[in-house]
Order: sequence, then structure tokens, then C-alpha cells
Amino acid sequence: MGKQKVYLDKMSHFFQIHNLLLRQALAECLGTLILVMFGCGAVAQLVLSGGSHGMFLTVNFAFGFAATLGILVCGQVSGGHLNPAVTFALCLLGRERWKKFPMYFLFQTIGAFFGAAIIFGMYYDALWDRPGSFNVTGPNATANIFATYPGRHLTIVNGFFDQIIGTAALIVCILAIVDPYNNPIPQGLEAFTVGFVVLVIGLSMGFNSGYAVNPARDIGPRIFTAIAGWGGGVFSARQGWFLVPLFAPFLGTIIGVIIYQLMVGFHIEGEFREKNKREEENVRLTNVNSNNSKEETKEAH
Repeated sequence: MGKQKVYLDKMSHFFQIHNLLLRQALAECLGTLILVMFGCGAVAQLVLSGGSHGMFLTVNFAFGFAATLGILVCGQVSGGHLNPAVTFALCLLGRERWKKFPMYFLFQTIGAFFGAAIIFGMYYDALWDRPGSFNVTGPNATANIFATYPGRHLTIVNGFFDQIIGTAALIVCILAIVDPYNNPIPQGLEAFTVGFVVLVIGLSMGFNSGYAVNPARDIGPRIFTAIAGWGGGVFSARQGWFLVPLFAPFLGTIIGVIIYQLMVGFHIEGEFREKNKREEENVRLTNVNSNNSKEETKEAH
């Protein structure tokens, strides 16, 4: 056992990365991989089984619990963003450095890419067994296992609005969870609370286009499907739909940050500052009174 421990310590030292940002980015990569692997795995079961191994509800539960597990895996290292929109929101508020944003976005996208690749490999035979196995659109489409596509009823404008609202709702809820001035979530339960938020958004806003509300979760698997056999149609489908889940979430993030700060954030931060100011003034008055009392005592003697 002693030799094994020494060997493991040497391995740990050899593979340890000392650059903090790179360690955080790698953690985000793994967390996002878990999110996409479990979430898209549930979609794959639903689509490829023709509904016998899943339903809309199970997909939403899978993505909700996948978000929880992804955050539990990487949260201690990177904060467990799993979504460039979340990183963007925290950068806007000054809680994260802006240099994290492109690095996190890149590695979250890479994680989503490999999460989709794992599901593709797992269900490779089932994909080939399905008629029209590599269709991007239509009744036998399978590209929607990996990335989001709009329903037949959905226009680009309505889809853009859909992603903005969904992301704004996500950001408002996440900011409430991580806001140090708001009601604190018991330590260790933050991941479960965020997963619950993802579940609720899926159950209430998933009909139009599958509620990507996450640019990395959508573009990473979409790039994979373009390489794996679905081709360039994944980018040209529905008048370039892929641009909607890529850009609309960032507009939704800005709106979500503004709404939360104007309606909650600024007020509770202001109360906290005023409370601290009053306490400091009370401490100063106490010190002044104490000093005056000491001087009066000295004069009396």
C-alpha cells in the first residue's frame, strides 16, 4: 500500500496543471460533457425507440439532473457554469474576470462536442437501424438528438424571442441562487437548485425548440453532427436556425441581469451597505464615548 501511494503521488504531481485558468477550463469541459452526455442520451432513447424508452418528461428530468451532476463534478474547481451565458452574466456583474469568458466558452463547447460523440458511439447501431438515419429534418430526423431545431410552427423571430426569454429566466434564477446578499442556499445544495431550474424551464419552455438556452450545448454537438454524417444541413436547416441558439442567449443574459439587478440585486446590496455603514458609525460613536469616559475619569482623579 505504501509503494502504491508513493506511485499515485508521483502520478498526481506529474499530471497536475499549475495554470489555474486552464484547470478551471478543463473542469468546465468535463462538466459540460456530462450535461450533454446524459441529456442527449435521454433524447436518443426517446427518438430511436419511437417513444418506448422515454417521453418529453424524462428528457427534461435527464437534463435537470445532468446539470446537477455536471456542477457537482466541476463546481469546486470552476464554479460549475456549464453555459457561456452564465459565465457572461457573472462577467457583466464583475464577479468573474473577462479573460475567463472565451476560455470557458471554448472548453464548454469542446465538452459538449465530446458528450455528443459519446452518445453517437453508444447508439451507433441504433442510428443505422433507423430509416433515414442521418436526416436533419423530417419525420425520421435524428440530428435533433444532439442539437436543437425549431418546431414546424416556429418562425425565426419567435424562436429568437423563445431563446431570449428562456435564457433570461435561467439567469434571473441562477443570480438569485448565487447572490451572496440574497437568501443563501444551504451549502452543497446549489447544484441541485440549479438542476431544478433547468428542469422547470424544460417543462414550461421546451415545446418550441428544445430550450437550448446554452450556446455551447448547442453548437458543440451541432459541429459534431456536421462531421459525423449529417453534413452541412445542420447549419443551413430552417434558414440558418443554428444562429438563434448561438446568439440569442447572450441577449437573454443581458436582459436577465438587468431585470434581476433592477428589481432585486441593487436593493439588497444597498441595504447591506447601509447596514454596514450604520454598524461602523455605531462602533465609532462607542469608541468616542469610551474615550470621553476615560478622560473624565482621569480628570476626576
